Amino acid sequence: MPDTDTELLIIGAGPTGLFASFYAGLRGLGVTLLDSLPHLGGQVAALYPRKEIFDIAGFPAVTGQELVDRLVAQARLAEPVVRLDEAAGTLECGPDAVTVTTSSGRRIRAGAVLITAGIGRFTPRPLPALDTYAGSGVHHVVAEAETYTGRHVVIVGGGDSAVDWANTLVPHARRVTLVHRRKRFRAHEQSVTRLMDSTVRILTNSEIAEVHGTDRMEAVTVRDCGSQALLRLEADVLIPALGHIASLGPLTGWGLRLRGQQIEVATDMSTGVDRVYAAGDITTYPGKVRLMAVGFGEAATAVNNLAVRLRPGEDLFPGHSTDRPTAPPPQKEAAPWPM
Repeated sequence: MPDTDTELLIIGAGPTGLFASFYAGLRGLGVTLLDSLPHLGGQVAALYPRKEIFDIAGFPAVTGQELVDRLVAQARLAEPVVRLDEAAGTLECGPDAVTVTTSSGRRIRAGAVLITAGIGRFTPRPLPALDTYAGSGVHHVVAEAETYTGRHVVIVGGGDSAVDWANTLVPHARRVTLVHRRKRFRAHEQSVTRLMDSTVRILTNSEIAEVHGTDRMEAVTVRDCGSQALLRLEADVLIPALGHIASLGPLTGWGLRLRGQQIEVATDMSTGVDRVYAAGDITTYPGKVRLMAVGFGEAATAVNNLAVRLRPGEDLFPGHSTDRPTAPPPQKEAAPWPM
């Protein structure tokens, strides 16, 4: 792979990374955007593109994919160079730049790095009952709601994803059953209230014991965790919404201050490693609130502080965007952009 030189390398092309790319364009910085996934949008695009999001400023409700599409259109104004399906690997720090070697062997030399990798690499938590089932009908990523019209859908989990999907699909599916191994749900109280008022069949203190079918799913057996009683349910689709296992991968070797799977940052979003900053869900500090809206603010904070670091003499505050006559100018060279 040919080496790449860039002013700012952003690692993670989810919502925070996309907005950071656009904002870096407002500051006139040249950007390379890197992500291990084969598409833009991060976990929003990968895990819940069709779910509605309610805590984005200016949108009473917006689906994950619609939000990603708008962020992509916005980021495109700055024309970052985009490298997808390529993960960050090792980090080398020099006096005036850092070099990141990617999983493909490409060396990216950057004036600074901004990590916006969300929860890092993520893999679905396993459902043991699926270990011996190889047929169709297991949906780790939920399709369009209309796809489930007339179908028997079983959802496993008790968090926001499980409850939200149950509420979303109940108007379309023939029957929705929610199986949760605990008595109480971890989802937002308003979502749980909506669930309890719906026609969703709720089986708490229960787990999936077996999945039936050969080429396609026909039924599941649910076990009561207390009495061990078994209940067989007709099922066309099983949605395991058990969350994901996050991993920072090679980033753990960068010398970052870590607290679990999060990176500790200062108020300027610096990580303690020279020329390396972070923003979004991957960061932690006292009082941190993990909302997408917070990540957007952290992206702007990080980029403005990076701009001063990369271009001494510039002001930390860039002025109001309303004072700008046009959108950010494109870079001198046309950049490849995934469609």
